[in-house]
Amino acid sequence: MDRTAFLATAAVIVPFSPVIAQSNPANVPVVSDTATTAQAEPRADVPPASPNAAPPAASNNIVVTGRRLDIARDSITPSLGASQYTFDREALEKQPGGTNLTLNKSLLQAPGVVQDSYGVIHVRNEHANLQYRLNGVIVPESISGFGTTFDPRIASSIQLITGTLPAQYGYRTAGVVNFKTQSGLLENGGEVGIYGGSFGWLEPSAMIEGSSGNLSYFASASYLRNDLGIENPLPTRRAIHDRTTQFRPFAYVSDILSDSSRIAVFGGSFIGHFQIPNVTGVGGDFTVNGVSSADAAKLDQNQREITHYGVAAYQYAGNTLNFQIAPFVRYSQTRFTPDPNFGDIIFTGFADAARLSSLATGIQADASQQLGSNHTLRFGVFFQNEHTTSNVVSSVLPIDEFGDQTSDVLINIVDRGKKTGQLYGAYLQDEWKLTPTLTLNYGARYDIVHAFTHERQLSPRANLVWRATPLTTLHVGYARTFTPPPQELIAPATVALYNGTTKESEIKTGDPVKSEREHYFDAGVEQRFNGGFKLGLDAYYKIKRNLLDEGQFGAAVVLSPFNYAKGYAWGVELSSNYTHGPIDLYANVARGQEKAKDINSAQYFFAPDELAYIQNHYIYTDHSQKWTASGGGSYTIRNRLGTLVPTADFIFASGLRTDDPAGIVPNGGELPSYFVLNAGLSQNFSGPGILKGVTIRADVLNLFDKVYQIRSGEGVGVGAPQWGERRGAFAGISKKF
Repeated sequence: MDRTAFLATAAVIVPFSPVIAQSNPANVPVVSDTATTAQAEPRADVPPASPNAAPPAASNNIVVTGRRLDIARDSITPSLGASQYTFDREALEKQPGGTNLTLNKSLLQAPGVVQDSYGVIHVRNEHANLQYRLNGVIVPESISGFGTTFDPRIASSIQLITGTLPAQYGYRTAGVVNFKTQSGLLENGGEVGIYGGSFGWLEPSAMIEGSSGNLSYFASASYLRNDLGIENPLPTRRAIHDRTTQFRPFAYVSDILSDSSRIAVFGGSFIGHFQIPNVTGVGGDFTVNGVSSADAAKLDQNQREITHYGVAAYQYAGNTLNFQIAPFVRYSQTRFTPDPNFGDIIFTGFADAARLSSLATGIQADASQQLGSNHTLRFGVFFQNEHTTSNVVSSVLPIDEFGDQTSDVLINIVDRGKKTGQLYGAYLQDEWKLTPTLTLNYGARYDIVHAFTHERQLSPRANLVWRATPLTTLHVGYARTFTPPPQELIAPATVALYNGTTKESEIKTGDPVKSEREHYFDAGVEQRFNGGFKLGLDAYYKIKRNLLDEGQFGAAVVLSPFNYAKGYAWGVELSSNYTHGPIDLYANVARGQEKAKDINSAQYFFAPDELAYIQNHYIYTDHSQKWTASGGGSYTIRNRLGTLVPTADFIFASGLRTDDPAGIVPNGGELPSYFVLNAGLSQNFSGPGILKGVTIRADVLNLFDKVYQIRSGEGVGVGAPQWGERRGAFAGISKKF
């Protein structure tokens, strides 16, 4: 990186920050009397309130106790010094499409979040490396190719936490997505709705919530069917063979045991079926049983994804001691079935019927202990046991030493594998108030992984937050991070099995995938203004060893991890938002890049000339994007029926990487930039009679019908080309009761 260019960029770009995704690096508390506003962590210059402080007057002591326990739970693991962006319930519902959209589309409105194919997002130019938590509890990642496990409907708020994370955050450190789930504590009722429109979109949903005595509950379910399961590999309006069905149920039950304790049980599922979209005009290169031609548009490849997860959490909130203990379980399975008429083999020379599964169980415990007025000690442990299996049946053809097909009779090769691995982690940190306006949060975590790799690391962390004025907050931080490779995605091929066949690798060996190790530096400032305006600036630099990346190397659309020996990343994020009365406006812009060299694991996935170049040259990682921007707003108009809310948002991308047009530098090219605008209008009825609680909405996504390419199909580890979703018109109606 050119240091002068980096500093100049940080100095001259106008800052922006979201309303929908509010930046809060200093964790200034958000005060609200509603259930839908996210509760932020204690401010750096204010001692955290005791969980057993006298509650405000209320007619329902159980509600007051439950809310106090929520605040106490959130204070166990605050993100002090990190950058936090919060989507509260109101913001999620106001965006075009509302909570009918998938989680990744909402997260694209946060600074530095990049869109990729298969519903993947990148935070700060990192591939994956995102951790998902429900009420502070880690839910192990799924073997997912396309589907997003969590439904935004279950959230009272969603937080995206980035930067130099405090010691309680480990394993996935590019960002933490924390759902604060709805609980039914504050009201009895529910909602039913239906949404649909272009591309065969049909999405019914239902929710119910309530409380009785000490018990509260919430349950939701949504079903989605459309013809947009995966991005279109062609620049046409409609993809060929792209139907998807998706089902996401969720349930939460909580019992308040006393004024200082409760137990909560929650869990859900994702069940998705995806057709793999087809292309046209592609010729076959191989002959199977005397047949050497097939219609690419009629291929029938399918993928099914299943994830089930559950958590049981016991919480205690005493005068000075506060802790939560949460055992968890997650089962995930992905199945890919090739074309039954041998079309895959005619076009590529092989067909894989793949089944991958993973069962993860474990326990997470987090605690905080107040030590006087200036110190809060936080500590915790984590353990996970994961058992993964892979079963791949490959239909291949024999070839000679020159790569020419020698027979049209298929050979079936079975490649099975299984692994049981463990993750161990522990952390200890201290929030030390050096002065009334200066807070140091310092500590360390120690992690061990025993799976396909056996590694460990001590990771120090430190964040300094200075509240220079009541409206100005600065932070600077350092974190060493340790990211084990995702065991659920590793299915090492027995390369020698495929020698002499059309699935033979040019590289015959590969080193095991290793854990990524990183030095992370971050600094930023947030300036608030009277009148509801806020500006923010954040800059970061990362030095990486064994940088983890993922690519699509087989027919099944499940990504496989590999390492670069060295890498670095840098970026600047600028944000702004304005909230005043009925007006909500926000905008973000980010500049960044990630480069790496020397692929040092899973080398059998790559061509020899590609490996040779990357061994001695830094290249852009395929998911690196120079410029990313997002923004939007809404205006609430009160009328005789209730409220009318027009809303709009946009994303801008300078384009992901592709191969150098000259064919010399891997990932040396860049796709064209694009701008996508979405718009929506909703009418919320406040009465009378049966209309009370009804919401009618209409949305147009990709308003200007922009034709844009997300992936070209070229680059290191890049599979098929993908094009963005074309213009679609949608409408919905829902009723709260």
